Amino acid sequence: DYLGNSSGFQSVQFRLLENKLGIRKDDRIQYGGVDYKLAFDEKYRKKLEDSENSPTLLLLLDHWLSRTPGLEENGFNFWRRFAFAVSEFLNNMEEQAKQEPDEKVKEDLMKEREKLFETFESILVREKHDELLKKGIRKLSYKAMQGALMISFYSDVPRFSQPYQLLQLLMDFESLLTKWRYNHVLLVQRMIGSKAGTGGSSGYQYLRSTVSDRYKVFNDLFNLSTFLIPRDYIPPLTRTMTKRLNYRSSLSAVGTDLLLITEATDDLQRRLRTNGISTVLSEGITSPDDNVISLK
Repeated sequence: DYLGNSSGFQSVQFRLLENKLGIRKDDRIQYGGVDYKLAFDEKYRKKLEDSENSPTLLLLLDHWLSRTPGLEENGFNFWRRFAFAVSEFLNNMEEQAKQEPDEKVKEDLMKEREKLFETFESILVREKHDELLKKGIRKLSYKAMQGALMISFYSDVPRFSQPYQLLQLLMDFESLLTKWRYNHVLLVQRMIGSKAGTGGSSGYQYLRSTVSDRYKVFNDLFNLSTFLIPRDYIPPLTRTMTKRLNYRSSLSAVGTDLLLITEATDDLQRRLRTNGISTVLSEGITSPDDNVISLK
């Protein structure tokens, strides 16, 4: 019953999976000009509506990243240190450009510097970030982006080793899901061309639009590399922060959210290796706390 007459991409269970991961209703491409839930029987619409209003994996991740140690304003205050490091990096770029004797090279360097300035401004200035969040271009909150970036910068620190691997695993899952979507797009085009799909969509044209960034839940994690700076500019950890992030203290500080995410993603990784993504998506993803990250 959960599969229906169309392909798995138009099924109830796939919509439930998407909602549990964190795809918002506003991000969906409408087909037929109506709410996607109306394509299903009444008995399934309540399930879909409940899944839209229940906690998602993206929300859980956001809350967890927002509590990354080192973000406290009255403590290490990573964000303030990062802002100073970016400012120093850009100022040095400008000075190097001014010293360039070749006018064409100087002009190119200054343009590159301006582009970088706008890039870093989009994440450092809260208003800029919130604007992108409102447009759906970004999914993680301002604080969560700070936590994700800090984990990426200090991934070699014991406390951040497992969180960094978790972020990598979430990107691995997103990559597999995107590849799976794209392979299905090619299959549909090959089998029915541009005919309307059996699930009520426009078929190939609709499916092709679902491969875009708006359907990527963890796209912000992929874009973290955009904000990397040369290692020489990365703010060094203070002695107090280094002690706080050592392995012994990290074991006692692992939060419930991280354990839940890790259990779910470890299970997901094992099953992806064994059964492939098609089987995993058809079975669902479960965790000990069904209210938090049960995707089944």
